[in-house]
Amino acid sequence: MTDISTNYAARRAALIDALSDNDCDGFLTVDPTHVGWLTGFHGSNAGLIVAPSGEALLSTDGRYTVQAGKQAPDVELLTARNTGVALVGQARKLDISRLGVESEFLTMAAYQELEDARPQALELVSTTGVVSKLREIKSDTELVALRHVADIAVRAFEDLLHDGIVVAGRKEREVAAELEYRMRMHGADRPSFDTIVASGPNSAKPHHGAEDRVIEAGDLVTIDFGAFAGGYNSDMTRTLFAGETATSPSENNPNSTSSDLAGAIVAGVEFADEKAREIYNVVLEAQLAGVKAAVPGADVVAVDAACRDIIENAGYGEHFVHSTGHGIGIEVHEAPFAARTGKGKLAAGMTLTIEPGIYVPGFGGVRIEDTLIITDTEPEIITQLPKPRA
Repeated sequence: MTDISTNYAARRAALIDALSDNDCDGFLTVDPTHVGWLTGFHGSNAGLIVAPSGEALLSTDGRYTVQAGKQAPDVELLTARNTGVALVGQARKLDISRLGVESEFLTMAAYQELEDARPQALELVSTTGVVSKLREIKSDTELVALRHVADIAVRAFEDLLHDGIVVAGRKEREVAAELEYRMRMHGADRPSFDTIVASGPNSAKPHHGAEDRVIEAGDLVTIDFGAFAGGYNSDMTRTLFAGETATSPSENNPNSTSSDLAGAIVAGVEFADEKAREIYNVVLEAQLAGVKAAVPGADVVAVDAACRDIIENAGYGEHFVHSTGHGIGIEVHEAPFAARTGKGKLAAGMTLTIEPGIYVPGFGGVRIEDTLIITDTEPEIITQLPKPRA
């Protein structure tokens, strides 16, 4: 992966600019994810205060002092176990009089601790979504990282198909383990989330997981997976139809591609019945419509509707039980959210998954998901795996 340095100081400057809309002149976060995005330091205990001048003070405990010095050399370090309380005590020294705090990451007890610790001349101001909003538009550095981690997952899945792993006789958890192993071998630090391998009737559960059920020939098998590397996540889903044997398709054609392999899995197996074929093709049509709708200026609600309308018109509206998609970056699920209740419009530089699904209890389900980068023209699909029509 190309190494492109991240300008953390620029991110903190953008944060200070955004505070004018929140009537505060400084900012405190104790969310490790946001501390990492603003400084480059990634530890489980972290806090950061940013002053009007752009000066920043990072706090963590003694376990991470060496790591913090290496990952965030441009910010001063304060060693403390209770990072929030320690940083509040420094606010007036940084010329902060109204300190914005991320209330969505604080319990009532934690907020009260900050209130008890604050200097008398300091006022705490509750804020929500300030950093999350800044994170919606990805920098060139982030887009490089996202393409890279998506490619890791794609290549791992191609290996899974090439080796004939998704077949009758395999347990769901075996397929999940094989896929996660391949992602690590291609450079992932870990999976982005617990891999979903949902077969047969289990595929009717959107967040099934992976259990001891043995895959049967003709099963719908939904595989939802992602890789985490370099601080960023990927997310994608394909639904396949399980073949009868573990013979690798490549034995008949050593030059076979992922498209050949996925096409063989979908088209070369008898469906349990015609309903499975119908559901698959409806979801595919909805997913393609959602991708097409994901352009700059589009309301996220309209992107959701592009998928949902097709599924509803096919008579499966009650079986599409989740939103159409979400942004992805340093978190698997982040803004924007393409949903019936979603807010805002898409803009170039945002990411968005498009993942409609149909889930019929007692029968099975289908989900097809890609991750997109919104561009000035048509969206860029960074999870480049085939989606053959059944």
